[in-house]
Amino acid sequence: MNKISIIVPCYNEEDVLELFYNKITEVSENIDAEFEYIFVDDGSKDKTLQILKEHSKKDDRVRFISFSRNFGKESAMYAGLKESTGDYVAIMDADLQDPPDLLKEMYDTLLTKEYDCVATKRKTRKGEPILRSFFSRMFYKIINKMTSTEIVNGARDYRLMSRKMVDSILEVTEYNRFSKGIFSWVGFKTKWIAYDNIERAAGKTKWNFWKLFKYSIEGITAFTTTPLVMSAVIGIIFCIIAFIMILFVIFKTLMYGDPVSGWPSTICIILFVSGVQLFCLGIMGEYLAKEYMEVKNRPIYIVKETEKDLEK
Repeated sequence: MNKISIIVPCYNEEDVLELFYNKITEVSENIDAEFEYIFVDDGSKDKTLQILKEHSKKDDRVRFISFSRNFGKESAMYAGLKESTGDYVAIMDADLQDPPDLLKEMYDTLLTKEYDCVATKRKTRKGEPILRSFFSRMFYKIINKMTSTEIVNGARDYRLMSRKMVDSILEVTEYNRFSKGIFSWVGFKTKWIAYDNIERAAGKTKWNFWKLFKYSIEGITAFTTTPLVMSAVIGIIFCIIAFIMILFVIFKTLMYGDPVSGWPSTICIILFVSGVQLFCLGIMGEYLAKEYMEVKNRPIYIVKETEKDLEK
């Protein structure tokens, strides 16, 4: 019998864990496979870990990994993938925005051996703030124009993958991770299932605008160097403009004199060009910062305890 590993990143999810556990166990009863549930506690400050320990004692299928601090969802997903032992591996959010009812359809699809992955995406962003939805759509448009790796608009982390695909993902050991891009970059044939946006079953989202903005920058710089090319092109354009302006000033001074006039516009130009220079330096700095983090070779996460510690 095949085994399915369910990876659930958790950060302060005490309000929804019981609901998720009841739902996933109900769904698993209708699927002809063995299960293991790997909950990754990403440094939660509420009772998330305590709840996971209680379930682990009652249900042998429940495993947990508790980080020493908050390392982020990307690290939590990587840890879950690394510890999974199933023939098929799924990633799901604990807030029930990823409908567990789709799991049987996803599993049946993979059993045909026609696909290596069944992934999900949202049909609409109904229920999201208008401004957040707008910037999300813009992000997908921008990143898909910049990179050759396709990032599907509205894609969720919720997916079921074959062991072969999971092993390939684990070979990508970079510190700065953007899983949506990694899932696409490793290849393998993927079937997409679209569903309507579902609101959280309980609790509050941990993603604010600033975190999403940082995550989008992470994704762009992780899968394309186009911003560096753009900064170089902008530099060349401004060099040409500056050269033309120098010729214009020399010509005007020789023909009409009065080289002092126009200082307000000169100051504006200096400020504008300086701003562009700082912007381009910021782009280069972002890439250098990523390289700096990679060469330090720090671990992606640090485990504080697991379900095995309960047996001691």
